[in-house]
Amino acid sequence: MTSVLFEPYRLGRITLPNRVVMAPMTRCRAIGNVPNALMATYYGQRATGGLLITEGTAPAPEALSYARIPGIFTAEQVAGWKLVTGAVHARGGAIFLQMMHTGRVGHPANLPEGTGLVAPSALQAKGDMWTDSQGMQPIGMPRALTTAELLTVQESFVQGANHAITAGFDGIELHAANGYLLEQFLNPGTNQRTDGYGGSVEARARFVLEVAAKTAGAIGADRVGIRLSPFGVFNDMPPYDEVEATYLLLARELSRLGLAYLHLVDHSAMGAPPVPDDIKAALRKTFQGTFILSGGYDRARAENDLAAKKGDLVAFGRPFLANPDLVQRLQDHALLAEAHMDSFYTPGEQGYTDYPALA
Repeated sequence: MTSVLFEPYRLGRITLPNRVVMAPMTRCRAIGNVPNALMATYYGQRATGGLLITEGTAPAPEALSYARIPGIFTAEQVAGWKLVTGAVHARGGAIFLQMMHTGRVGHPANLPEGTGLVAPSALQAKGDMWTDSQGMQPIGMPRALTTAELLTVQESFVQGANHAITAGFDGIELHAANGYLLEQFLNPGTNQRTDGYGGSVEARARFVLEVAAKTAGAIGADRVGIRLSPFGVFNDMPPYDEVEATYLLLARELSRLGLAYLHLVDHSAMGAPPVPDDIKAALRKTFQGTFILSGGYDRARAENDLAAKKGDLVAFGRPFLANPDLVQRLQDHALLAEAHMDSFYTPGEQGYTDYPALA
């Protein structure tokens, strides 16, 4: 009998060959913030995954807060991404671009001249950030976006979505997780606005929902997914009492928009607080589109959760780094290679495209 994990799945207007998703993972190989041939090789090697989701990609210059992350706001970047989508599609794969605005998480040394860190409120995140020019530095202090600037940021997401389709992507994922700009609006510990985008649960969710609605309007809701991390603490996100109410509201409203999928992050396998099972079940029930599970999965757990209909697709992160043929290895119950952490974010092919497939 065919495993559910390896069965085809219809996602919006495309059919995936299996239910294995490659999770978005920052790799810092975009020299000058432009996608390149090396990145095309990397994604092409992994194109047997049912759906690939790219590393976080900046929709605007002020979102380039990490060293060597790609953008999607210039013609040169669009041309670079065409190399990537071409390589993936040539092997029969499907790929979504993850759009990530880092907001307050960053350092000015990583940003283009004339830009700076922005956030819902002028609240500095704790932690350090690597810069190629100055080494490790404390995360910088952001300035609060004006109400008028919120529309400009939203339009950068719309432009990025349109550019993604021009570059050949099958769709986009909005990164509203892991403590970046969209999640910064959701959390009252990072959003102290008084202009209609802060205060109540509904007001704090407003910015995310408007970005989702506008990108869906631009390229089609069936080509827009979103990543959420309830109970996440990454990038100095403080806990708060209204987490459940916030994410159930999001799930309901995003479902009404008809988004392609909701990608749920549970980083408990990496030491973060777990997302309670009852919350996962409630989100699954509320959101009527495709539900992607992620967080420390192996084949057995993925099979069990798919069979129990806890989700429709399962995302694998680090196993994809060292196993470009991960799907085949999972099918064959083969040994998985281990990734080298010291090369996760370094430039060049070492620890990136030099992991071998099985003979």
